Amino acid sequence: MTAQSAATAAYIVASLLFILSLAGLSKHETSRNGVWYGITGMAIALVATFVLVADVADGEAIALLLVAVVIGAALGLWRARIVAMTQMPELIALLHSFVGLAAVLVGWNGYLAPNHLTGSLADIHHAEIFVGIFIGAVTFTGSIVANLKLSARMRSAPLMLPGKNAINVGALVLFVILTVWFVISPNLVLLVLVTVLALALGWHLVASIGGGDMPVVVSMLNSYSGWAAAASGFLLNNDLLIVTGALVGSSGAYLSYIMCQAMNRSFLSVIAGGFGIEASTSDATDYGEHREITAADTADLLTNARSVVITPGYGMAVAQAQYPVADLVRKLRDRGIDVRFGVHPVAGRLPGHMNVLLAEAKVPYDIVLEMDEINDDLADTSVVLVIGANDTVNPAAAEDPTSPLAGMPVLRVWGAENVIVFKRSMAAGYAGVQNPLFFRDNTQMLFGDAKERVEDILRVL
Repeated sequence: MTAQSAATAAYIVASLLFILSLAGLSKHETSRNGVWYGITGMAIALVATFVLVADVADGEAIALLLVAVVIGAALGLWRARIVAMTQMPELIALLHSFVGLAAVLVGWNGYLAPNHLTGSLADIHHAEIFVGIFIGAVTFTGSIVANLKLSARMRSAPLMLPGKNAINVGALVLFVILTVWFVISPNLVLLVLVTVLALALGWHLVASIGGGDMPVVVSMLNSYSGWAAAASGFLLNNDLLIVTGALVGSSGAYLSYIMCQAMNRSFLSVIAGGFGIEASTSDATDYGEHREITAADTADLLTNARSVVITPGYGMAVAQAQYPVADLVRKLRDRGIDVRFGVHPVAGRLPGHMNVLLAEAKVPYDIVLEMDEINDDLADTSVVLVIGANDTVNPAAAEDPTSPLAGMPVLRVWGAENVIVFKRSMAAGYAGVQNPLFFRDNTQMLFGDAKERVEDILRVL
């Protein structure tokens, strides 16, 4: 068997493993197997690529490949060991930027490397170069901006340039014109122009999106990175890159669609702008006075409750409160109290972020319910603990048509008998929108670090 045949067979096996990985990651119970399928598939792909390169390249090329693999593996292991779960959203955004940059480099290499294509094949090749560079550059800068916003090194408020939608549409029209021009008359100047255009568009697209939409942005960039990889696959004539890129691109696009449905927003509206533009700057509504509660009184409420629902948010992740929360759940269930979790689809800053945190703390899967599964039960719940959530429990989304959150499906926690909100302060959430829930008659605020407050409750219990 030739090296090419062996690599092709290995790529088929790797592709199947990647498909199994996606299927496994779709359920809690099979997610661990899904991860291992993905790891195994990538290992097979790397070995097959090394065999393929070794068959046609000289010693210097093989040495460069080995150096690249060692550096990449070392960086990956280092980041995996030190990253906190709260940093996962920005880390994933940064990883997407690597894929985008790789696509740009592959595109430039495809233009500069000699080829003997003529006629329509040459035209297709040049179109592949241009499209690959454009998608990759948009992904690269867009992912960097997302990383900066998620890590709080850049303001989460959307950038509001005059005529921002016209800028985006104009950039896309210019890209189409440049693509046709490049196919007819390929030259270095046009390649530089499209690279600069795409880098600027990627920055503007994500900078114009507000904090409330960032979970959708992460999944959108995931989709972009997949299409960038697929474009690189066409340029390199690599079937595995094409298949893998298509899997990532299509699954990311579908996830973005699901996220937009969960937020009752169209994908185009997310691209056009973000939540909280007016509210973060001009909302002066007087909602009245809030009420505070102590950890001891919260423990009394929980002890006398017949049912408890916990709605986690990014604040729980920041405080690393999932472990004492899991202990609290076990103690309450031991007392015969019905305890469940209500998880909003966009809780946190990454799809599935809360589910991973709760699984990490050994919370049983069967009591972790999605918003649609638990919303109808909240009105019959004795106590709801809102731990670090804000925008996903905001009643303005359902009751105030003028709110930037209007129409977004939220957890209807305000219908419960008692609502306890764990929060550091009365500040607005990531979307920059004030929450009227904090001022309801059945709501009390438990201020401070979520982990410390839950531990206080545990000591009282």
